[in-house]
Amino acid sequence: MLKHTATLCNTMQHTSTQCNTLQHTAKHCNALQHTATHCNTLRNTATRCNTMQHTATHCNTLRNTATRCNTLQRAATHCNALQHTATRCNTLQRAATRCITLQHTATRCNTLQRAATRCNALQHTHYVQSPAASLDLFIMKMVRRRK
Repeated sequence: MLKHTATLCNTMQHTSTQCNTLQHTAKHCNALQHTATHCNTLRNTATRCNTMQHTATHCNTLRNTATRCNTLQRAATHCNALQHTATRCNTLQRAATRCITLQHTATRCNTLQRAATRCNALQHTHYVQSPAASLDLFIMKMVRRRK
């Protein structure tokens, strides 16, 4: 019976040692699970952080593009205003050219009218037409035809 008690005692000691080992293993396993959970949380946080950095970079790119676009729109508006001004200037230049042409025509017309008036005066003064009076009469008739 002593032998049986000794065997039982050894079995219990072995079981106790095994139990202690299992408890230690369970604690170690729990610690590893906690570390794995923490690692997964850190991995998820890092992924979200990378996503936010990518979004921030994209946002900055869009902001820079919008700024360039606004600058180009202001330049286009300024260019359109300059084109409008240039068109008005060209119109005024054409009108001024026509005005100068009309002034030259009016000056020639006034000169011809004075010549015609002188011719008429000479015709009424002289009963006999001289060769110069005939020329003046011819000029006067040409002026009247142009009108």
